[in-house]
Formats: sequence, C-alpha cells, structure tokens
Amino acid sequence: MADAPHPPKREVFDVPAMTNTDNKGFVRPVERYEVSGHGLYMSRTADHPRFSHLESWLLPQLGLRANIFHFTPGHRDGQRLYLDVGRFTGPDDHGRWHAEDWYLDLVDVPGLPLHLIDVDELFEAHTAGLLGTAECEEAVAIATRALVGAAEHGHNVQGWLDEAAGGAVYFRDRLTD
Repeated sequence: MADAPHPPKREVFDVPAMTNTDNKGFVRPVERYEVSGHGLYMSRTADHPRFSHLESWLLPQLGLRANIFHFTPGHRDGQRLYLDVGRFTGPDDHGRWHAEDWYLDLVDVPGLPLHLIDVDELFEAHTAGLLGTAECEEAVAIATRALVGAAEHGHNVQGWLDEAAGGAVYFRDRLTD
C-alpha cells in the first residue's frame, strides 16, 4: 500500500534574514541570495546525508525551481539539474519569496532527454483534494513547456533555461569569477 499523499511542499526564502525555511519548518542559514529580473538565486549548505550544498533558482515566469544538489560521491552520479514544478512568487512586502511545489519534477542528466517524474504523486494529490484541477493542469503545462523547450535545444536544459528565463540561470559550476 502506498503512503498517503502529502500536501504541496511550501518553502520560504527570507532574503533580509538570509534564511530558508523548508516545508517541515526547519530554518537554515543561506550563504548567498541574489535577486535578478527573472528570479531569485540561493546558495546554502545542506545538512543532508546525500548532498552537502544546494543551489536553487526560483523562476516565477517559468513555474520552475531549478536546483543543483551537490551530492556526495555515489549519490545520483550524472544528475545536474533537478527542476521542481509549481508556483514561485516574490518578493512579498517583507522581502521574502515563496515556493509551492506541485509534485512534478524533471531530472536533467546531460546528454539525455529531460526526464519527467512523480506524475503519480500529482494524480494522487488531486484525488485526495490536495491540489485543484487548475493547478494540476498548470503543472502539466509547465512540465510540457520544459520538456519541449529542452528538446528544441538539443536536450541542453541549461541553454533552454537561460533563454526561457530571459537571463543567465547560473550555478557555481558555471561561474567564472
């Protein structure tokens, strides 16, 4: 028997306080935030057994959160980007950004087509009344745009993200300074 579906994961990115509050209420310090015309970049350490650092871009216009998990050896070798589909907003009146994850995820392994996962979770959440029909339809449309966009860029997800976002969606592995 499968686990009961969980509510959409919600996070707060408090730029003035330099913290990130995850969906379980854990508040973690952030090393770097950068606000751009196309989103919010975050870099922080991670207290996780499989990865030591997390970089994320909230890209509201795309309905995506682009992540790089800096995995420890032996965990998810080959994965570069992990894209969460959902609603991403900010800044609010207090300088905070907000994320609501709508279950669908896309995994980027360079050289391979973008891979859509967790479709079952989206359907289970809808059936359980945790996500409305409009949000589910929007989640599918967001994922479809990403799949098609990456394919049209020769499966270069990073190239598609930079173009679709309207600016560089940079990470530590692409910085030259």
